[in-house]
Amino acid sequence: MSLLSKQIEAVLFVSGKAVEEKFIKEKLNAGDKEFSEAVSELLAKYSGESGIHILRFNKKLQFATNPDYAKEVEAVLNPIKEKELTNAMLETLAIIAYKQPVTRIEIEEIRSVDSTYSVQNLVRLGLVECVGRKDTIGKPLLFATTDEFLKRFSISDVKELPDYETLLDKLQQISSDAHVQVVEKPMFDQVEDVPDFLEGEDVKKVE
Repeated sequence: MSLLSKQIEAVLFVSGKAVEEKFIKEKLNAGDKEFSEAVSELLAKYSGESGIHILRFNKKLQFATNPDYAKEVEAVLNPIKEKELTNAMLETLAIIAYKQPVTRIEIEEIRSVDSTYSVQNLVRLGLVECVGRKDTIGKPLLFATTDEFLKRFSISDVKELPDYETLLDKLQQISSDAHVQVVEKPMFDQVEDVPDFLEGEDVKKVE
C-alpha cells in the first residue's frame, strides 16, 4: 500500500467513527487523485471476507466489522441488544428516505395511518432526525435520514436510493439478514399523541 493509504488507515483506526474525506485530504495535504487511489487500495484490502470493512457514505470513511460475522461478534462481545424494527417502522423509514425532508403528516398521507409511533422510535434508534420546520401553518417538524441509516443499510448516498418499492424490499431484506427482529405491533401501539421528546425541539429552519 502507498504511504497515504497507511496514514488514512491509521486515522480511521484511531478515530473509531466516521471522518470526512475532505478533512483527511486537507490535513494530509493529499490531492484528489492521490486520495482516491489511496482509498481504493483500502477498500480493496478491507472487503470480501476480511473481518474489517471500510464504510464510505456521505463523503465520509469509517472502519466497521464485516456484517457476515455479526452473529459471532455478538456471541463474544454482546455489545448491544437487538433492536426491534416493526414493518410499520420500515415502511415509514422508506418513505422518509425517499421523500426527505418530510413531515409526519405527509408520511401519514402516504401510509393512511398514524405514524407517530414509528417516527418516534426511528428517531430514538438514530435512523431519523429532525432537520428543521416546514414554513407552513403550525411549523411542523421535518424529518430526514441520518448517517446511521446509511451505514446500517449499506447505502453510500441518499442520491443513490432506488425507487420506493425496491428500497422497502431492501430494508426488509437487510433487516432480516442482520438478525434484526421484524414484528407487527397492534394498531393501538402505533397511535400516540405528539411525543414529549419532540416538544420544544430546537431545530434550524429549512428553507
